[in-house]
Amino acid sequence: MKRALISVSDKDGILDFARGLSKEGIEILSTGGTAKLLREGGLTVKDVSEVTGFPECLDGRVKTLHPKVHGGILAKRGDEDHQKTLKDLEIDAIDLVVINLYPFKETIAKEAVSLEEAIENIDIGGPTMLRSAAKNFEDVTVVTDRRDYDRVLKEIQKRGDTSLVTRYELALKVFRETAYYDGLIAEHLGKNMKKHLEEHIGKGNTEKGMAAGETDQGDEADSTHKADKAYPEDFAFPEKLTLPYEKVMDLRYGENPHQKAAFYREAGNVPGSLVHAEQLQGKALSFNNLNDTQGALELLKEFEKPTAVAVKHTNPCGVASNETIEKAFEKCYAADPKSIFGGIVALNREVDESTAREMEEIFLEVVVAPGFSREALEVFKTKKNLRILQLPDILQRERGMDIKKVSGGLLVQDKDRDLISDSKIVTEKAPGDEEMKDLEFAYKVAKHVKSNGVVIAKDQQTLAIGPGQTSRIWALDNAIRNVEHDLAGSVLASDAFFPFDDCVMKAKEQGISAIIQPGGSLKDEDSIQCCDRYGISMVFTGMRHFKH
Repeated sequence: MKRALISVSDKDGILDFARGLSKEGIEILSTGGTAKLLREGGLTVKDVSEVTGFPECLDGRVKTLHPKVHGGILAKRGDEDHQKTLKDLEIDAIDLVVINLYPFKETIAKEAVSLEEAIENIDIGGPTMLRSAAKNFEDVTVVTDRRDYDRVLKEIQKRGDTSLVTRYELALKVFRETAYYDGLIAEHLGKNMKKHLEEHIGKGNTEKGMAAGETDQGDEADSTHKADKAYPEDFAFPEKLTLPYEKVMDLRYGENPHQKAAFYREAGNVPGSLVHAEQLQGKALSFNNLNDTQGALELLKEFEKPTAVAVKHTNPCGVASNETIEKAFEKCYAADPKSIFGGIVALNREVDESTAREMEEIFLEVVVAPGFSREALEVFKTKKNLRILQLPDILQRERGMDIKKVSGGLLVQDKDRDLISDSKIVTEKAPGDEEMKDLEFAYKVAKHVKSNGVVIAKDQQTLAIGPGQTSRIWALDNAIRNVEHDLAGSVLASDAFFPFDDCVMKAKEQGISAIIQPGGSLKDEDSIQCCDRYGISMVFTGMRHFKH
C-alpha cells in the first residue's frame, strides 16, 4: 500500500489514523478542510488538485471528479492493459480511500431546513469515490466508518496491506452506506416536495419551475400557484421504493427464542415515535415488548383526555379515560384485571407517585408515559425489571407509511388516521349525549383491535373486548363470555359492518343500549329493524377499520 486518499466530513479520529498511515510510508492525498487539519497536525499532504492539475471549483462542488483520481482507484492491479493505461496517462494508483459523506441526515433533522441547505449537503464526489473503491475491492481498501480505522491500521502495520476478507467486508459496508445515503435523499425530497417547491416559488424561483401543462400567467400566477395540482401531493408510493433505516440495537431474540431480531430506526426526526423513547430503568427491551408497546402507543394517540391503555399481545385489554391519570389507570386496570398481568401500559399524562403505587402492585412488562415524577421513579425502583420508558411527545402522530412484509415483497399503505367518515343515526331511537361519547370512545378502541373485533364500553371505560375472530358473532361471544361486569346500559362498537342481525340480538340479551358500526352490509336493514324492535340506537360511521 503506497497511496491513500482521505477526505472526511466527520474528522473524529482521522488525524491519529493518518499519522499511523504516514509512519508506514503511505503518501496522503486530501482536499479542503481535511487537508488543512492534517497539515496542522504536522503531516505532509498532497492536494488532490496537484494530482489532477485542476483546481477545486464551483464552491467545492467539483474536487475529485477526475480520471486521475478514479483511474487510480479503479485500475485492476493484475490487468496488464489497465497498468499500461495508467503508465501512458501518468496516473498513479490509489490503494486506500477514506471517505465519509456530507452530513445530509443531520442537516434534514434540523427544524424547518430549507431546500437549498438540504441540496448543498448532498455529497457527489464522496459516494462516487466510495463506490469506485468498493467496486475494486480486490486491490483497493475503502473505509467509510471511523470505527474501522483501528482495524485497518493494525492490518497495514502487520502485513503492509489489508486482507481480502477485510476489503470485501468494507466494500459491502460502503454499498450499504451509499444505498442508505441515497435513500435518505430520495425519502426527504419525496416527502417534502410540495413544501420545498412552494418555498422556492415564494422566493420567485418560478422561471424553470412550471409544471407540465401549466400556463405562466405572470405575477398573479405566482401568488395563486396551486402546488397541490402542479405537483404530486406526496411520494408515498414511488415506482422505486428505498427505505433508509439504521440499526438501533440487536435484540435478545425475536417473537420466540429461536428467532434472531434487531430494532431499526427510520430516517429523519419522527417525534412521538417509539425510537425516541428514553428507557429510565428495567431490563433490555425485547421484540415483543417493542411490538406491544407500539400497539399501545397507536391506540393512546386517539385520546386527548387523561387516558390509560393496557395491551397484551398487541390487543388492548383495558382502556379508560377520566379527569385524572390516576383515575384513568384505576378504571383501565378494573376493565380486565386478569389480562393486564404481564402486559404493557401506556399513559398520556405524567405518572405521579399515587399512580405508580397502584402499578407497583401489578406485574407489568413496560410502562410508557410522557414523564414520571421523581417520587414515581422512586416507587418503580422496587421493581427493577420493570421497563420504564419516557416519551415526551407521546401524542404526536407520525406521518408516513404503514408497511407489512409478505413473501417476496412489501404491502404499503397510508396510516389509518381517520375515525368516522359520515356519522349517521339509522334507528328510530337516537343515542343520548353520554351514550354518544361512549360510542366514540369504544369506536376508537375498536379501530385498534385485531379483526374481527368488538368493544363494549361504558363511562369511558372498556368492559369487554373481543379480538381476532373469523366470525363477528364469535368475537362478541368471546367478549361477553369472559366479562366480569354488568353490561346493562353499555355500548357496543364493531370495526366492520354486521353481516347479520345476530350481534344485535346478542347485544339485547346483555342490556346493551347503543351500537356503533361502519354499515355497508347488504343486510344492514335487518340489523336496523332488530335495533328498532328492541329499542337500541345504532350509529353508522361510514368508515371501516380492519386491522390484520
